[in-house]
Amino acid sequence: MANYIMNESVRIDMPDAALIGDLAIPGEAKGLVVFAHGSGSSRLSKRNRFVAEHLQKSGFGTLLFDLLTPEEDEEGKKKFDIPLLTQRLIETTYWLQKDPRTSEYNYAYFGASTGAAAALGAAAALGGDIIKCVVSRGGRPDLADTALPDVQSPTLLIVGGKDENVLEMNIQANNQLLGIKDVEIVPDATHLFEEPGALEMAAQLATDWFRKYLAPQKQQPLRQNQP
Repeated sequence: MANYIMNESVRIDMPDAALIGDLAIPGEAKGLVVFAHGSGSSRLSKRNRFVAEHLQKSGFGTLLFDLLTPEEDEEGKKKFDIPLLTQRLIETTYWLQKDPRTSEYNYAYFGASTGAAAALGAAAALGGDIIKCVVSRGGRPDLADTALPDVQSPTLLIVGGKDENVLEMNIQANNQLLGIKDVEIVPDATHLFEEPGALEMAAQLATDWFRKYLAPQKQQPLRQNQP
């Protein structure tokens, strides 16, 4: 069980909204993973909380927060407003940089569904020096559109093997990414990773990626030519 130096709700104030999040940082955290939830989801998503707890046990801090206010969420259309969601994620990252409790950590993004597009758009805007890496689970990175070639952060796209339409979208998006990238397919998993062992596999794939690219002592060279 992780020993936490912080595990509490936080309020993230930005120019056009005040967002609520759950910030958990284990002792000697290796970095901080910011979750970007997709349409129809929230920081209370059982699937993302499962992944967050897996990361916490592996020594990573996590921030799960709502990209929209409750009122905005009820409007419906803003759930698919990728530029808005991207800007909210950028503003949240600025908040983390300014808060003395979180300013010293390396940051990464974990995006699901439309949240993956926001994560990639924000990573492209902020650059690889700030966002060390990105992981998408069952995401829609294709919705990041023209931002994809500008993503410098090493990016892992995790997709269910039976989520055929989303898998094709991820493959196409992966082809537009120019930096370090990979697509991992969880066999027999559908979009929500509800099959036995599917979510556990996705969580472990994400953890391994963060260990490789987020943890300071685990940094890897960008590219090495084989002899």
